[in-house]
Amino acid sequence: MTVEQKAKTLTHFINGEEVIGVSSRYSDVFNPSTGEVIAQVPLATKEEVQDAIELAKKAYPGWKNTAIGKRVEVVYRFRQLLVEHQEKLIDVICEESGKTREDAKGEILRGIESVDMAISAPQMLKGEYSVNVGGNINAYSAKSPLGVVACIAPFNFPVMVPLAITSMAVAVGNAVILKPSERVPISALYLSKLWKEAGLPNGVWTVINGDKDAVNELLENDNIQAISFVGSTPVAEYIYQTGTKHNKRVAAFGGGKNFMIVMPDANLEQTANAFLGAAYGAASQRCMAISGAIAVGADTEKKFIEILKEKIANLKVGPYTDPEVDFGPVITKQSKENIIKHIDLALEEGASLAVDGRKPEISENSNGFYLGATLLHNVKPEMTIFKEEVFGPARIVVGVETLQQAIDLINDHELGNGVTIFTNSGPAARKFQEEIEVGMVGVNVPIPIPVGYHNFGGWKRSKFGEGHMFGPDQARFFTKAKTISERWPDETEDTTTSFAFPSNDEIKPKE
Repeated sequence: MTVEQKAKTLTHFINGEEVIGVSSRYSDVFNPSTGEVIAQVPLATKEEVQDAIELAKKAYPGWKNTAIGKRVEVVYRFRQLLVEHQEKLIDVICEESGKTREDAKGEILRGIESVDMAISAPQMLKGEYSVNVGGNINAYSAKSPLGVVACIAPFNFPVMVPLAITSMAVAVGNAVILKPSERVPISALYLSKLWKEAGLPNGVWTVINGDKDAVNELLENDNIQAISFVGSTPVAEYIYQTGTKHNKRVAAFGGGKNFMIVMPDANLEQTANAFLGAAYGAASQRCMAISGAIAVGADTEKKFIEILKEKIANLKVGPYTDPEVDFGPVITKQSKENIIKHIDLALEEGASLAVDGRKPEISENSNGFYLGATLLHNVKPEMTIFKEEVFGPARIVVGVETLQQAIDLINDHELGNGVTIFTNSGPAARKFQEEIEVGMVGVNVPIPIPVGYHNFGGWKRSKFGEGHMFGPDQARFFTKAKTISERWPDETEDTTTSFAFPSNDEIKPKE
């Protein structure tokens, strides 16, 4: 039996049902650990996306008018199902993304934090009320859902990101259309089954699989009110510019070049351990992964590289079926080739190899997309590998003389997603926190990703739009506010016509 015959054909999830795609276009879904095709996902036509939007539009009014307490009951049941089906979800994540089981479990737990935040939607939806702002008028605000919203997710977090960008949208009363990455569609379809089992009405949750054609329809369709996107910076910029051109609210989260500043007073052994996990975990396919270390002082740089070389030599790359591996493959063969090109170019531009992971031992006996941990040093700011995000296990060390130089290097970079400093100096940490121009900042924290009830978002070209992922801003992004001024006149009031600008003068009784 051929690989193609083994591969199952996936569906969309529309109006509460698995729907077979009518497009003649399909994309292969790989198991990165083996290189095998495990499924084929349909790439929706423009007409399929339009039909799905229309069904979501019909479902929206009923969900919007459902009492918030009842909506939250559904979200809570969905949370319970996530916990109950955790092991199965781990299996799905590992098979289609290549992550280790430990990493997949951590992803699910972080995703559940977003569901927990969505359960607090009643608190997030409370308005404000002022009595007698003037003239016996009471003023208050009310929040309403937007309508049909679209969420476009990346491959690197098949469960966490979809939960992060959809849970609150559902809870506050929107109908949500999720377009997952065509590389990892199975996880999104599994989430669809759990939403249905939780009691979410048909049409409120939709998964439409596709590529740029599907995305463009979501960006241009007048019935889509908002777009939440996570992916690379060039695509994030395209999503933002196209979506806002079509009068949509857009929050587009792009890439990061996240540095760890290593001060001379830091415990280098502890810092190196923190660097390893933050830099190479999930094969470095995280937008918040540490891209490189900036070591302050030549002695710090030399010692840090020597410690890292020894530790990296002990890292194990392999399939998720091996409980002893530290990280798995990258997502596709093309990704692997692109990462190797970045390493080769860095060497051409003058960087030096401290550790070469381009040909790990496992790659000789497997068709999986494996790369070992690579560490480059003698890297300069003008080099491509310093300027561009490398979505794979090729990390760098840069040497500077002072903390100010490290801060300036980071602030001059076009990306500003995450950054951290390792130090035992309070004044150094305070200077760093105050002067750094990055959205998410850590002090002795390897990956400064906020918990689910704090806002997530980078600065500069790491984020386009004013929305955030995680936190209370999720509720604000997926709702619109209405301010109401209300007065009930009685027979004693003077109703003489006034042409003056409305003010807070008291109402005068009839004479």
